[in-house]
Amino acid sequence: MGLLWIVATGSYWDVSASPPEPYRVLRVYDGDTILVSGADKRHVIRLLGIDAPETSKGKGEPGQPFSKQARRYLAGLILDRTVTLAVYGEDRYHRVLAVVYYESRDINHAMIQAGLAEVYRGRTPDGFAKAPYLATEAEARKTHTGMWQQGDDYVSPIRWKHPR
Repeated sequence: MGLLWIVATGSYWDVSASPPEPYRVLRVYDGDTILVSGADKRHVIRLLGIDAPETSKGKGEPGQPFSKQARRYLAGLILDRTVTLAVYGEDRYHRVLAVVYYESRDINHAMIQAGLAEVYRGRTPDGFAKAPYLATEAEARKTHTGMWQQGDDYVSPIRWKHPR
């Protein structure tokens, strides 16, 4: 088993030596970004390994199809609840990259299973296993779950943000 790291007071520690720190989910920004509070600090968390449909970034601009559903679904799973985090570092925006767990359930995986996120196609940190996420995404696509019901009209969030 690889090492899991939990953020606390700006440092990292091996969770095999201590139980995971609990965090309260204060806000769900979108289908893959949340705000948590714990150990007297707040952290913006980017759910590692997933990419949810993009929300509107400006007034009057529509978000990507299924972006509102993804945000609402994630909020229904974890908003105002206590979660634990398996942290893999930070991204370039200084968000904590983590797998979020609620009552031992991998919430990142749950978003893919619901068809409200795809597997992140970019580089992921060492020790993060994408294979289970990819298998779940393939099943969601096959059964046209959530955003996959768009068929050929589906646009990956990365392409939505950066059209060519």
